[in-house]
Amino acid sequence: MTLEFSNKVAVVTGASRGIGKGIALELARNGASIAIVYRSEEEKAKQVQTEIEEIGQEAMTIKCDVSNSGDVARLYDAVMDKWNRVDFVINNAGIHQHLKSWELSEDDWHKVLDVNLTGAFLVTKAFTPHMLEKKSGRIVHISSCVAFTGTDHEVHYAASKGGLFSLTKSHALELARHGINVNAIAPGYIETDMLVFDEVHPLDTVLKTIPHHRLGQPEDIARAVKFLCSRDSDYITGQVIHVNGGLIMY
Repeated sequence: MTLEFSNKVAVVTGASRGIGKGIALELARNGASIAIVYRSEEEKAKQVQTEIEEIGQEAMTIKCDVSNSGDVARLYDAVMDKWNRVDFVINNAGIHQHLKSWELSEDDWHKVLDVNLTGAFLVTKAFTPHMLEKKSGRIVHISSCVAFTGTDHEVHYAASKGGLFSLTKSHALELARHGINVNAIAPGYIETDMLVFDEVHPLDTVLKTIPHHRLGQPEDIARAVKFLCSRDSDYITGQVIHVNGGLIMY
């Protein structure tokens, strides 16, 4: 049996846990080799590598701070040294802080923007020349529904995720003529260790706002990424795909 992504290589940032891990495993199940990019949780990244190798696919772990251009250059070199190709770039790495706007320091603001937005730019920039050369590729930015709705407890996170939408559309306009599709996914409430409920936003109240009346799972996002990397999405670029159980509808 030939899997759809056989002989394809995917770079997945923030892949040691949560949504990134789900994406890495889903693409591997469909035949892709995976570069598991992580910043600090090496043990978890190695576990993802083991799970992928048990599926029968190749994988490697690469430590990289996506907000650091030197680290990103080393990421590119490591992937190209191993496979000499990249077909899919999934910009999933992200951080957040539950702080009101007046509680944020300038360092807080820059830290979140640097990872969530500048990181996606730097990683995409690093791999774009290779995709231009082979005239094909798929880039997927993982954003958030709060880019549309706003949030009352982390304006820097919402701003960074909103910036990814503009980045997506601009990348798509630049690259479509070269056979490269660029899209974004806006997850809703996804059950990972980044999701936090409190007295202001308790789980029961949140569930009432979701027509599906359940939290999303990393696999829900992963399947959407798989679609955007597949031939079924050949004529789709510059789009934001909402995966949120109906939480917001446009």
